[in-house]
Amino acid sequence: MSFGINATVPTFGGKLHKLSHDSTVIGSKMNLNLYLPPQAVAGAVVPWIFYLAGLTCTGDNGAEKGFFQQAAAKSGVAIVYPDTSPREPRYEGDDASWDFGRAAGFYINATKAPYSETYKMEKYIVDELYNSLPKAFPLDPAKVSIMGHSMGGHGALTLYLKYSEKFKSVSAFAPISNPINCPWGQKAFAGYFGDDKEEWKKHDATELVKSHKGALDILIDVGTGDNFYKQKQLLPENLEAAAKEAGHTIGPNGVNVRYQEDYDHSYYFISTFASDHIEHHTKFLISQSDLIDL
Repeated sequence: MSFGINATVPTFGGKLHKLSHDSTVIGSKMNLNLYLPPQAVAGAVVPWIFYLAGLTCTGDNGAEKGFFQQAAAKSGVAIVYPDTSPREPRYEGDDASWDFGRAAGFYINATKAPYSETYKMEKYIVDELYNSLPKAFPLDPAKVSIMGHSMGGHGALTLYLKYSEKFKSVSAFAPISNPINCPWGQKAFAGYFGDDKEEWKKHDATELVKSHKGALDILIDVGTGDNFYKQKQLLPENLEAAAKEAGHTIGPNGVNVRYQEDYDHSYYFISTFASDHIEHHTKFLISQSDLIDL
């Protein structure tokens, strides 16, 4: 696969590439952003992190407003910002609402027609981009982590829990933590999977954490002023309860949900804690000897 570089933006000593490519998984053109830190620009092969954006977003939002690049440049990690759904071909009604269809792919592989044809964001992330990007750019294929916001937080958590062998670490901002029990998730899952509730559970972090084997070290930030949190769209407390019942550590070095007083759901919130999340992933991606070299 070849990636076209449509634009390059210098930032914090590195390069933000605006990319496009023809996706064999999605069956159409896809856009994404890739931030290469100064170390990669200088020729080093670097660790990298997927950032999965939320409902209504594209691959541009996190790159432009998340404020990850400064910490990434300091730590020597790259950030990949994929799109949130297929953009073409379009199905009748796929843009009728903001929380389903275009810009609302939920990072799953749909099984219900017609969405099953192209709404395969899970496979797009964990197979196509995961395998293709290190062949085209100086990214270490053995050092990959994942994070996300809201719908993307759901994606980061579920993809990590399903494919732990592929990702060194995970974190999330205001994730949809228990989609089978919130309006956003129920609407999306009914549209993408149909009425099979057992299929729904395979894409729910709260359900997946119950059967996860091995230690978990997950950083999650949620703002107490977040209206979606207040409306029970996020339900991080359900994830915490399920993790505790399954015997996982709750708190630092475990399933660590930090409730940030008064913060909302916006990129003001994300940018405030962005460096904490990069630092969290750096623990798993970069060895102490590598840090000394930096």
